[in-house]
Amino acid sequence: MGEDLELNFEEYALWSIIAIAVISLAYAVFLIRQMLKESEGTEKMKRVSNAIRAGANAYLNRQFKAIASIILILAVALYLTAQDGGIGFGRATAFVVGAIFSGTIGYVGMNTATRANVRVANAAKRSLGEALRIAYRSGAVVGMLTNGLGLLGSVVIFMIYRDRAYEVLLGFGFGGTLLALFMRVGGGIYTKAADIGADLVGKIEKNIPEDDPRNAAVIADLVGDNVGDCAGMAADIFESYEVTIVSAMILGFAAFGHMGVIFPLLVRGIGVFSSIIGTYAVRVRSETENAFDAIKRGFNLSAVLSIIGFAVVAVYYANDIRFFWATLAGIVLAIMINYTTEHFTSIEKDLVGELAKSTKTGAATTILTGLAIGLENSVWAVIIISATIAASAVIFQSAGALAIAYGVSLTGIGMLTLTGNTIAMDVFGPICDNANGIGEMAKIDRKARRRLASLDAVGNTTKAITKGIAIGSAVIAAVSLFQSFTQMTGLAGIRVDRVDPLVFVGFLIGGALPFMFCSLIIRSVGRAANLIVEEVRRQFREVKGLWNGTVEPDYARVVDICTISAQKELIALGAIALLTPIAIGLLLHEEALGGFLAGAILSAQLLAVFMATAGGAWDNAKKMIEDGLYGGKGSDAHKASIVGDTVGDPLKDTAGPALNPMIKVINLVSLLIAPLIIANEQMTPQVIIAIIALVAAILIAIWYSKKEAYIGVDESILRRR
Repeated sequence: MGEDLELNFEEYALWSIIAIAVISLAYAVFLIRQMLKESEGTEKMKRVSNAIRAGANAYLNRQFKAIASIILILAVALYLTAQDGGIGFGRATAFVVGAIFSGTIGYVGMNTATRANVRVANAAKRSLGEALRIAYRSGAVVGMLTNGLGLLGSVVIFMIYRDRAYEVLLGFGFGGTLLALFMRVGGGIYTKAADIGADLVGKIEKNIPEDDPRNAAVIADLVGDNVGDCAGMAADIFESYEVTIVSAMILGFAAFGHMGVIFPLLVRGIGVFSSIIGTYAVRVRSETENAFDAIKRGFNLSAVLSIIGFAVVAVYYANDIRFFWATLAGIVLAIMINYTTEHFTSIEKDLVGELAKSTKTGAATTILTGLAIGLENSVWAVIIISATIAASAVIFQSAGALAIAYGVSLTGIGMLTLTGNTIAMDVFGPICDNANGIGEMAKIDRKARRRLASLDAVGNTTKAITKGIAIGSAVIAAVSLFQSFTQMTGLAGIRVDRVDPLVFVGFLIGGALPFMFCSLIIRSVGRAANLIVEEVRRQFREVKGLWNGTVEPDYARVVDICTISAQKELIALGAIALLTPIAIGLLLHEEALGGFLAGAILSAQLLAVFMATAGGAWDNAKKMIEDGLYGGKGSDAHKASIVGDTVGDPLKDTAGPALNPMIKVINLVSLLIAPLIIANEQMTPQVIIAIIALVAAILIAIWYSKKEAYIGVDESILRRR
């Protein structure tokens, strides 16, 4: 009788979670409708906003076409990885659905942001509070979509496949992760090529404002904020949301049966309601209050409500208070990342003031100070994450290794429970950046521009925070997947120690991979930025009437260059992430592959936090000077700050964020190919040929991505319109 009641409750719980997912999606639609009712302002503001939206949609449409064939090919490959045809079909279908969900969230989120930007700019004419409300709630749309689709996909797969759901869930997680990698890389290259090109010519060479309409790269720059920080980050957080659920469900089923699967889903359901309430708590108390304080209040309220909910579910459903402590550790981790990132990147804190002061003595000291800030925060972030993982181990230490692994996965569940708030903070950044640009191009009144500038500065901090949370969640998810790698594939006896030389070799190669990946991405940004610089210079030089403002520049030409340049880099970088773990596994076997994964997780965490922090600090130091500090705009300090910001741009918005999906791609690929590696441990001719082909493909991809960042304009790109 007791078992029947438990099964009935679990069925009701699953259907309740589906209902919560639908509520989350409905709330997203409600927020969109609410935002669309706001006024768009003047015709000039509308024209700028429409140009941004058209460019952003053109980019994403081209990107989806470019990767559609890859998704289909990999779906077939996933079908073949399963010995059971039914599971193979489910895994392949789930992979495609995960990719579609990830792309949908990015697409809808980006379009919401490109419609909200002009409304935020117009609302700033009335009050800071109205502008903040529209920007933050528009960002919450993406968070609610992530909650809804992530829960819906996971629960439906579990209800269909039950005890074998973990085999299909791998496909669901892999689909979201792979698409996030492409969107992060492509969007990051686009946005920073445009940003760097606009800044180098506009601010330094021509000494004109950031969003001066005479600069041909301005629209591309504003488009880039959306394809990088809206579409890219939305897909990134969604795949973290997916993968933490997948790893928790896999480990939970192995350790605690159905209860271990249901608990993380209930926790995520609680997060939906907490985020909705927290969204409405974000409002400034006066026109002089820092908007970030209002955002923190909303986040903290959601955190408190979630913690109460965790306790109730842990005590009355799981009957195990340890579940509560593990998820609480995840919430604490998110809060600690919030506060440490704010400390290192916020305009209100001393470190950014110190960085701004360093601009008085030139670009070299500016860069050195920013590097020091980024390096320090990467250490604190590792300590915080390590303490969280250690706490989970202590909480479940009496229950065995499998329960400890599950406890670590629960910290990821707790950390991303407030996904609605987290993504709202991230998308808030580009919305305000765009609004500020629209305000400058449309020449709205000075008071409104000051409000927008303050929101833009807060947006830099919130973006840095969400990047910290994204990489933190990526590490937790990767550690959980690593545990799954040893458990679900029968490799529990895997040796990952310092004695086996091959394990150490794998560890070293894994640690080096993020460095190579970042190097290639930064080269790609430099290559694309060179094209933009030359095109903007050409238009200033050749277009008559442009400098006087009587003729508009050819914005579309620069948008095309950014779009085509970014798309050319996608496949090679994606191939490196996909093929490297397969090559390592076949060549060095599963023990070394475990070391490879461990090395990649560690170095990716350090690099990603370093780059996000240094870049955010440089950006906000520049904004402090543009507000009048140390001579203001046009001063030598300002020029030094622009150099720092330009160096930091590809770090914080391209290379660093791309590491999040990269480490999860290599972990998921390792999970999927583990049976193949075990079955092919002998160096047969077929295995040798496969290894040679894989290594050759990786080297070709590296060669392609290392092509010289040519200073001149590639006329073949310019002609493709």
